Amino acid sequence: AADKIKLIPQDLFAELCEQIIQQLNHRIPGVNTAELCQRMQTSGIEINIGDLAKIANILSFLFSTAARNNLSTEELVTTLGTAVSTLPKHGLQVIRHVWNEQGKSISMSEDARNMATVGQFVDLKWKLGVGMSSDTCRSLKYPYVTVTLTMADPSGQITDKSFEMTIPQFKDFFRQFKEMASVLETV
Repeated sequence: AADKIKLIPQDLFAELCEQIIQQLNHRIPGVNTAELCQRMQTSGIEINIGDLAKIANILSFLFSTAARNNLSTEELVTTLGTAVSTLPKHGLQVIRHVWNEQGKSISMSEDARNMATVGQFVDLKWKLGVGMSSDTCRSLKYPYVTVTLTMADPSGQITDKSFEMTIPQFKDFFRQFKEMASVLETV
């Protein structure tokens, strides 16, 4: 991962670190590695989303472990300096700066730790469509609903999951959401 960190410009590496701190503070649901990767590739950096996700996971582990152990900026930098000799200088400077500015704000309550192991809902989008025809049927006129769930997994990676439902399936899906809403109102 250190060889890939060397490729990332200091400003984009700082943005990645800041997003991870925000995610650990539950200000954002996750790090949008797809968007960051696209921006890096557009600026000519040869990195793929898998490598960037690995870097994000390493940094998330680093910051959460440092928060759990209440490390000062100097303790974190010293530990990194002895443990990771291959980390580029600009990477170490960014980690030092971000941790110094925002590190102490990370709250690692037991509830936050438990929630972080499950993942988090970010957004839901849906659209109604009609299948007009296929290679085996000339006139389908088959309505369906496409649902896209945006989720942040436990490591903070944001992913989209899409699925299609028939109208009866969607009505059942909607009924279950109404049941959840009525149960939540009683809490």
